[in-house]
Amino acid sequence: MKIMLAGYNVDYDAIKECRSALPEGGESLTPETISAAYARISRNPLPVDELRKVARKEVEKARSSTRAIVFGMGHSSIAEHAVFNIDIIGVSRLIVEEIEKFRLCSYTEKSQRYIRLENDFVIPAEVKVDGLREAFVETVKEQNSLYHELYAGLKKYMFDKHRDILADTSNRSMVDGWAKEDARYIVSLATHAQLGMTINARNLELMLRRSAAHALKEVNEYGSKLHEATVAVAPSLVRYTRATPFDLGVRKELRKTAKSLIENVDKSGGDAFIGRDGNVTLLYATPDGDEKVIASILHSSSRLSMAECLTVAHRMNMEDKEAVIKTACRHMQSYDQPLREFEYAGFSFEVTVSASCFAQLKRHRMATMTCQEYDPSLGVTIPESIRAIGMEDRFMEVIKKTEETHDRIRDLSYHAAPYILTNAHRKRVALKVNVREMYHISRLREDKHAQWDIRETTERMVRLGKNFMPLSLMLTAGKDTFVPV
Repeated sequence: MKIMLAGYNVDYDAIKECRSALPEGGESLTPETISAAYARISRNPLPVDELRKVARKEVEKARSSTRAIVFGMGHSSIAEHAVFNIDIIGVSRLIVEEIEKFRLCSYTEKSQRYIRLENDFVIPAEVKVDGLREAFVETVKEQNSLYHELYAGLKKYMFDKHRDILADTSNRSMVDGWAKEDARYIVSLATHAQLGMTINARNLELMLRRSAAHALKEVNEYGSKLHEATVAVAPSLVRYTRATPFDLGVRKELRKTAKSLIENVDKSGGDAFIGRDGNVTLLYATPDGDEKVIASILHSSSRLSMAECLTVAHRMNMEDKEAVIKTACRHMQSYDQPLREFEYAGFSFEVTVSASCFAQLKRHRMATMTCQEYDPSLGVTIPESIRAIGMEDRFMEVIKKTEETHDRIRDLSYHAAPYILTNAHRKRVALKVNVREMYHISRLREDKHAQWDIRETTERMVRLGKNFMPLSLMLTAGKDTFVPV
């Protein structure tokens, strides 16, 4: 057995320094050589480390074979061996939501919970017209001014309220963060963000194509700059980057079709759900979900067919069913994931969440998640701390002005209107999540260190889920309260 390190990501500035010292400008310093070597594994008897050596010596030949394998034969997974680390600076919070829709990438984002915000924001191209630009800038400046007022008031409030915690001076930054995270509810989705992204070439190509088709000009610009930054590094792996008719047309046509059909259907008495708790609606749970999970555990632990395991699980008494689940979770610690068998049952929710809450919810990319646009008619989420310091009326004054500006922008550009909305504004999110992923969400978001908005949403999701699968979800809890069996 031989296990060898084939490569790892290195800072690009370091790569540029190395290139200047290498013959031919360091042409072999491209991730394509690893992709090319791995592409040849299936048909070339040479050891893979030798294949990598050959690819480094013959870069153009490696690129040619990679193009043929990825684009000619359709083996796109070869492009996943080439990985890029991307700095993204000065984009709006709104388009971060578009960027992070790509679930097989990794993201680390500047947090508005921990960093005090300045007054930097994007002015979208769609509002750069006479009268509208001025209204947009004036509204954002008023939001930002209130943010600083709120932060000052909330900091004093939090420090007074949590004097016991502050007896340990190491907790000062945590309590200060609570003031920041509640003050940010008034800042707009146009606020500057930055993030680090790790993406493989296959997903890069998809992101470029989707960005080119997007209705917002900021997303188009993001795609162009992303293409410019990466295309020369791995030209053989990034090819189809133009918007397709599917990406350009499908959402637009669906909105038109949906509008026509919805207008002609009687919607009275149409609330189909099986549970509701505040902002969380449970639409569906796998029938006999506990039994499905138990049968899956029996199946992978025996030689019975799945049909036979389902029969056994159905005929078990409650004590035996509980014993199976507990055995499957024995030795589990707060950092352990349940077995994959827990993915055979799950739930469909609709949650109505603030932009602040969604900023965290969207990070759970193994769930299936689709969203509506932000909708002012759904109201806003106001932190209780803002009410406690007597700033609710001022908060709502700025919200009112925000929504007036939103309506003006919407009349000109439907897609650009959300830029002016705040972290307090809400939208509906459809969420399909299996039991295993529910554990992950619960561990992270029910923990005492989780932000209150998403913690409350998660608690409601878990509570509703336990009504239908009490056994499978018996060990859901935040990391701080997890108790092993």
